[in-house]
Amino acid sequence: MDGSSLITDSALDMREALPGGGALLGLDLGTKTIGIATCDAGWRFATAGKTLPRGKFGRDREALAALIKERGIGGIVIGLPRNMDGSEGPRAQSARAYARNLSEAFALPVLLWDERWSTQSAEAAMIGQDMSRAKRAKRIDSHAAAVILQGAIDALAGNAF
Repeated sequence: MDGSSLITDSALDMREALPGGGALLGLDLGTKTIGIATCDAGWRFATAGKTLPRGKFGRDREALAALIKERGIGGIVIGLPRNMDGSEGPRAQSARAYARNLSEAFALPVLLWDERWSTQSAEAAMIGQDMSRAKRAKRIDSHAAAVILQGAIDALAGNAF
C-alpha cells in the first residue's frame, strides 16, 4: 500500500502502511492551538510535546516539518472530533481537510483517530499529578494529543481491530 496517499480511520490500514513501525506524530487540532505528541518507533509510549499556536497552514507545515525531520516521523495520527453519537460535524470535516493537507505536504500516511473524551482524560491525569490549573491550561492540548496517540498506538501494536 502506498503510504504517501493514505488517509484512513482504520488502525489496520495504517499498520499495513507502516509494516516496520516507526515513530509517529500525534496532533490534537484546536481552533487556536495544535497539541503535539510523539511516540517511539515500537509504538509503545506516547509522550506529550509542545503546543503550537495555530496559524495559516503554511506556518503550521514549517513547524511540523522540522519536528518530522528531527524525530524521523513515519506517520501522523490526528484526533478526529466526532460528536457523542459518532456523527461528524464541521470540526471533523476541518480535521479531514487538515489531514489531506498534511498527507500532500509530507507524503506520510495519516490515521484519523476518534478523540472523544481525550481532553477530559488528559485533564483528569494532570489533576491526578496535582498539576496547577495554570499549568494544565498551558499543557492540555499536548496531553490530549498524547491520549489520542496512545489510543491509536495501542490499537496499532495490538491485534484488536
